[in-house]
Amino acid sequence: MNKEQLELYTDYLFSSFGYATATGLSAMVNGQVSHDQITRFLSGEEYTSKELWQEVKTTVREVEREEAALVFDDTIQEKPYTDENEVMCRHYDHSKGRAVQGFNLLNCLYQVGDISIPVAFELIRKPLEYCDLKTHKRKRASLATKNELMRTMLDVCVKNNLKFRFVLFDIWFSSKENMCYIKETLKKDFVCALKANRLVAVSEEDNQNNRFTSIEDLPWQEETLFTGWLKDVPFPVRIVRQVFTNKDGSTGILYLACSDTTVTREFPLTTYQKRWPIEVFHKSLKQNAALGKAPVRRVVTQNNHVFAVLYAFFKLECLKIKHRLNHFALRAHLYLKAIRVAYDEFQVLKAA
Repeated sequence: MNKEQLELYTDYLFSSFGYATATGLSAMVNGQVSHDQITRFLSGEEYTSKELWQEVKTTVREVEREEAALVFDDTIQEKPYTDENEVMCRHYDHSKGRAVQGFNLLNCLYQVGDISIPVAFELIRKPLEYCDLKTHKRKRASLATKNELMRTMLDVCVKNNLKFRFVLFDIWFSSKENMCYIKETLKKDFVCALKANRLVAVSEEDNQNNRFTSIEDLPWQEETLFTGWLKDVPFPVRIVRQVFTNKDGSTGILYLACSDTTVTREFPLTTYQKRWPIEVFHKSLKQNAALGKAPVRRVVTQNNHVFAVLYAFFKLECLKIKHRLNHFALRAHLYLKAIRVAYDEFQVLKAA
């Protein structure tokens, strides 16, 4: 890896307020680096979680704690006008309830205190093409599910000797395979969200006799805490419910499962809140690190741009720790400086 070009490109991603292009970067440094050099950097060797870990490892070792958490989630960056390939294709967006054109990024965030560091990532690839028998339209499929990729990323984190206590994820990753892998294979614990219709037995006898009921039908009260067996999950979990009010005044209900059956009711609720930084992480990738603002078209260049964006986020996180300013405040500081320079230059042009 050309570290000098990686540093230059990631600094440019944070400093640019428009599209991030190789020609734009070259112009920024007055041609000292040609746009062909940047293009070759992006289209060279494909960078993976291994290279990301090598870049963040030293900082992670300085801040890691046994009580830290690994947070998993994915995000979709829409790019409706970019040519389709196995990465840039249609993915189902749960927030919109439909498939959108773009790329789907699965992330693993190491969360300790108020520090968030990306330690693994996977771009969802769909190399298989087929004809849907119902719609007669061409579609794409992956060789591995996102849940399988999550378990692979977890295995990498364990092999890297990362210290953590819990794995946090939402309902889209709360499969029985993930739960069993974390609890029985890795000997770790998890806190995850559950769908309201997930089946559970609230006693060992009911579990052995296959007497299950949906979580939403349990006799919930304000401070209720259940210890139960989710269907097809061989160990008991703590199950709690949180009722909250949305911004529009509607009521929402969140069901959580925790694999540590020794904890109190409040523990899963407070621990699951540590998952929220991954939402801020995804927002920062898009607004502060130009995740969707590079006109890259090939699979390798798209992958390497994503890698650079994740490394740019890491550099922002280091600046946040140093200057005690969040990513958006740092970005606003640069934007104000840029406006002042542009204003001064405009006055010079007027006076000429």
